Amino acid sequence: MRDDQPEDEPLERVLIVPDHNAGWRLDRFLAARFASWSRSSVQRALSRAEVWGEVGPLKASSRLKAGQRLRIRSPGIAPDAPAPPLPPVIYEDDRLLVLDKPAGLLVHPVGERFAWAVVGLARAARPGLSLDPVHRLDRETSGLLVLTKDSAASDFIQGLLRGRGGGLEKRYLAICRGQPDWDTRDCTAPIGQDPDRAVEPRRAVRPDGLPAHSRFILQRRLGVGLSLVEALLLTGRSHQLRVHLDHLGLPLLGDKLYGQPDATFLGFVASGETPELRAAVGFPRQALHAWRLRLPHPDGAVLELEAPLPADLLAVVEGAAPAWPDPPKSS
Repeated sequence: MRDDQPEDEPLERVLIVPDHNAGWRLDRFLAARFASWSRSSVQRALSRAEVWGEVGPLKASSRLKAGQRLRIRSPGIAPDAPAPPLPPVIYEDDRLLVLDKPAGLLVHPVGERFAWAVVGLARAARPGLSLDPVHRLDRETSGLLVLTKDSAASDFIQGLLRGRGGGLEKRYLAICRGQPDWDTRDCTAPIGQDPDRAVEPRRAVRPDGLPAHSRFILQRRLGVGLSLVEALLLTGRSHQLRVHLDHLGLPLLGDKLYGQPDATFLGFVASGETPELRAAVGFPRQALHAWRLRLPHPDGAVLELEAPLPADLLAVVEGAAPAWPDPPKSS
């Protein structure tokens, strides 16, 4: 959506034509850019004046120019709701921007259906800057997210992340199902792709996996069989904390992928929230929060940053009763 778009105008998705697509017909470009859009679907969208240039709707035969702005208003391709606000800023200078990402917000857009993501919101809020996240958080994970404003800063921090050295520390808070009989526990189980592959994203502990090291510190035993655990990432494998906690018999509250049978995750993908899903996972999202970050700055300082536990997780910690909002009533 354009920053200057009046509230009564349709919501738009803005695309910038890459250099290598200069000279293409508009209909060919859109069909290539969105695989779910057939040429006939593109033609229908164009006939309904759902694709605009700067001043008006475009024709299928329009020839594109490098850098040209296309404004798309088609359902599914364009946003279906106004942009959310930029997540709270925890720290900012001329090289770094650190945000407190809420659960439910993507870091990068994925797939073809439009979804708001941190990257787009940050670039819109800080126009003219080349903002890029140097690590990722799952959609359902909340907390500290670091974006850089120049390539040298990005290279510096990504080097720290790859080496897991230089004073970098990432600490999380997790609400787990189960109560451990230990106060501190290191887990070094190697992680690889799930050999069963029944669910594509799943990772698993396996002997031939990549080295992985997590440290867990029990913070509090909660009621109804839950625990609050601090987690320190000492390596950075995909889904590492979720895999290791599940391996230790302490899957995350609300996790639909780990600590659940395949049918739970597949049912969520197919049908979304259902009474069966609510009963199985017990919470709307995986209860994981990127809590504290010790980050060497590219200019030499060391940042100590913290994002407070969000309200949904804090309510569980204080009340020891997972809460799932009632689903919206149908009209």
